[in-house]
Amino acid sequence: MRPYSRRHLKEGDVMIGSQVARIIESKNSAFSVGSYHVAQGGWTTHFISDGKGMYPLLSEWPEALPKSLAVGAVGMPGLTAYFGLLEICKPKKGDVVLVNCAAGAVGSIVGQIAKLKGCKVVGSAGSDDKIQYLKEIGFDEAFNYKTVSSLDEALKKASPEGYDCFFDNVGGKFADAALPQMKEFGRIAVCGAISMYNDATPPKGPYIQPTLLFKQLRMEGFIVLRWANRYQEGQKELLQWVLEGKVKYHEHITNGFENMPAGFIGMLKGENTGKAIIKA
Repeated sequence: MRPYSRRHLKEGDVMIGSQVARIIESKNSAFSVGSYHVAQGGWTTHFISDGKGMYPLLSEWPEALPKSLAVGAVGMPGLTAYFGLLEICKPKKGDVVLVNCAAGAVGSIVGQIAKLKGCKVVGSAGSDDKIQYLKEIGFDEAFNYKTVSSLDEALKKASPEGYDCFFDNVGGKFADAALPQMKEFGRIAVCGAISMYNDATPPKGPYIQPTLLFKQLRMEGFIVLRWANRYQEGQKELLQWVLEGKVKYHEHITNGFENMPAGFIGMLKGENTGKAIIKA
C-alpha cells in the first residue's frame, strides 16, 4: 500500500485498501442484501459499487470462521504465499526454505505451506514474541534479526548447509546476507522490499550478478494478480488447510474505523503478528 499510494494517489484521494464488505442495499440481483464480498473500496465506511472487482466469500465458508480471513490467510496474503512459494520457489520435500518477515500475514503462511510440502523452514522476525509464535506454528528454526550480533552468522547457524528457497519480503541488507548462502540452483521469490520503501534515494548494495551466475540461481519478482484466474483454486486449498488445522492464523485486530491510521502505522512499525485487521 505504501509504494502504490506514493505512485498513484494524490492528496485528497481515498486511500487504497480491501475489505470484507456487507451489502446493505442492492439494485443488482447478483448481489443480495446481507451477503458478504471481498471488495476494493479503500478506506471508507460505506461505498457504492457497480459490482466490478467484488468477489463473494467461498460458498463453503463456515459460519463460525472469521470472515476477516478472506482478506488474510484465505485472501490476498494467503494467495501471495501460496502462489509465490509453489509457483516460483517450487519447494521439494527436504528443501530448506528461508522466510523473512516470517510472522507477518504472508510470511507465516509461506512457512506453514513449506512445512506441508516436507521442507525444513527457517524464519526471521523482529521480536522474541514473534519468534515464539513461529516455533508454535511449526518453523524449525527462527531468530530475531534485531538482536543477533551477525545476520550472516545467524543464517549459517540456522542452516549450515545453506538454502534451497528464499521467500524475500524485505530486500536490502537481509537479501545481501542471504543470497551468498543459497545452494546451487536455488530459487528466490521476491515478494516485497519493505526495508527499502522509505529510502529517498536507492541504496547501493553489493552487486548480485556474480552470486546469481556462479550459483546458477533463479530470482523472480511477482505480484499475486498474475494468478487472478486461479484465485478460487488457491482459496479452496487454503480454506481446507485452515479448517483441518494444518495452517494456523493470527489476526492483530484494531477496533474502530477512526483508528485505522494508527493501525496502519503500527503495522509498518511491526507491531502486528499475522494479518493486521481493522474492524470498522
